[in-house]
Amino acid sequence: MFTNQTRRRLGGLISRHVLGVAALILAAGTTTSAYAAYPDHQIKLVIPFAPGGGNDAVGRTIGKLLTESLGQPVVVENMAGAGGKIGIAYGLRSKPDGYTLTLISNSYAVNASLYQLPFDPVKDMTPIGMIAHGPFLITTTGKLPVSSLQDLIRLAKAKKGSLSFASSGVGGISHLATELFMMDAGIKMAHVPYRGTGPAVMDTLAGRTDVFFSTPGAAMPYIKNGRLKVLAQTLPKPWPEMPALPTVAQAGVPGYQVVIWYGLIAPKGLPPQVQTKLNQALNAAIVKPEVTRQLSMEGDQASPGTPEQLRTQIETEIGVWQKVVSEAHIKVD
Repeated sequence: MFTNQTRRRLGGLISRHVLGVAALILAAGTTTSAYAAYPDHQIKLVIPFAPGGGNDAVGRTIGKLLTESLGQPVVVENMAGAGGKIGIAYGLRSKPDGYTLTLISNSYAVNASLYQLPFDPVKDMTPIGMIAHGPFLITTTGKLPVSSLQDLIRLAKAKKGSLSFASSGVGGISHLATELFMMDAGIKMAHVPYRGTGPAVMDTLAGRTDVFFSTPGAAMPYIKNGRLKVLAQTLPKPWPEMPALPTVAQAGVPGYQVVIWYGLIAPKGLPPQVQTKLNQALNAAIVKPEVTRQLSMEGDQASPGTPEQLRTQIETEIGVWQKVVSEAHIKVD
């Protein structure tokens, strides 16, 4: 039998336990109720690059469409600098409530190998979903005596490093994509970095550089008028815009692929119901006909999917680019 004192102690413990459980249930209900109304005010979309580039164009398109589908304004804020680090760090340090989102692209995975980051690119984010993807086009000046990727590889081996390739900047995705290609093809070309895609295309057109891994949007006008030759594209499957153009793997470098991609993330700790709502809104937005047409003009395809597919893309690429940066001894100032 319990003494009266023991009964009182047990009664107090039970009461506190019941009150604690009730508080947890109430808190969970309150949280669920709060996010059931999401969003109820303006959302910020951070683009970690300057206005005018490919990231900015994709981000502004998605911001407009999410405004329509979510019923609240999605306001774009460009935060350029340090290869995207500044804007991404801001986005990931924000409150995980769904009101600050960040646009990312390949550089998000590349930067993990090039910089000391103030965040973990996998653990400190919540993936929302992929937006779009597209290829690099391997282009050459019309002055180069090649008509296929195998011709280029043979010429590069014969010239033993005297051919050159342009890039949009040291450590940029076009630079790393070319370094990976040279590793897989067993060739070496001299790197000529530029400050952006435009100057790299112009000097390749002029014959001052021999090869450039270009985005379709920058290269297609010159491919169509015959001033640039395109030898292959870097997707693992045929590119719908030029279905007869071989992949790099089909053209003789098995296993090679590089995908240009864009995605949307939020800070870690985002409530699952908000993540799901944002993913559904994003997937619905990017398959609208006006969006697919606009993406197609830049050589991209809509990429609806799950948050985990974006996480897998990031994790896989971090591993790939770590190897390239290490073996090619790439350093940024």
